[in-house]
Amino acid sequence: MEVTGYGEAGAEIVLLQPVDERDRVSAGKEAELIRESTGAGFELLAFPVKSWNDELSPWEAPAVFGKNGFGGRASDTLAEILGYCKDRERKYILGGYSLAGLFALWSAYQTGVFCAVAAASPSVWFPGFTEYMDSHEIKTGNVYLSLGDREEKTKNPVMATVGDRIRDAKEILSGRDINCILEWNEGNHFRDPELRTARAFCRAIDELLRTGSRK
Repeated sequence: MEVTGYGEAGAEIVLLQPVDERDRVSAGKEAELIRESTGAGFELLAFPVKSWNDELSPWEAPAVFGKNGFGGRASDTLAEILGYCKDRERKYILGGYSLAGLFALWSAYQTGVFCAVAAASPSVWFPGFTEYMDSHEIKTGNVYLSLGDREEKTKNPVMATVGDRIRDAKEILSGRDINCILEWNEGNHFRDPELRTARAFCRAIDELLRTGSRK
C-alpha cells in the first residue's frame, strides 16, 4: 500500500483516510482546506483503495447499485492502517467519505486506537450496519457524522434509508454518552465531497482538542 502524506510529518494529530483514485488526486486540496480551518498541526495520511466495495465493507453483501457486490474485506484494510498507528504519543483520527466513512465507523468498534472518527456522508444504509452498532460498543469517545439533505431522496430503495439510518446512528451513539455530532449539508451525495470530508476532520480535531480525549 503506497501511502501519501500531507501536512506536518510527525505532528501529534494524524488523520487517516482511505481514498480511491479520485480522492487521492484531491487529497492535497483537502489537506489545505483543513489547514485553513484549524490552527492545529496535523499529518494527513491517504491510503489508496483499489477495490472500494471489497476493501471497505465490513462483511459481504449483495450489490445495491450496479453489479458489484461487497466483499467484506475491511479487516484486511484496517490491519494495514493500524500498522501506521504504533506511536501511542500521537492522536489518530480515522475518517473518510461514503463507504470510507462507514469503514471508519466500523473500525472504531474493532479497536480503541482512534481518538475520533470523521464520517462524512457515511454509507450507513449498508445492510445490517446500524443493527451492528446497536449490539456492539464503540471504542472511541468522539464521532462526527454528516449527510447531505437530499441524499435520502433517491429512487434506490436501500440507499433511500440513509437518512433514517444516520438518525438511528446518532441516537445510538448519543444514548451511550458518546460525543457525537450530526451535521446536515446541502445537496445530494455527490456534492462537495472533499469539502465535506475536510469539514468532518476539522470538527473531529476541534472536539478532540476540546475534550482532550485519547479514546
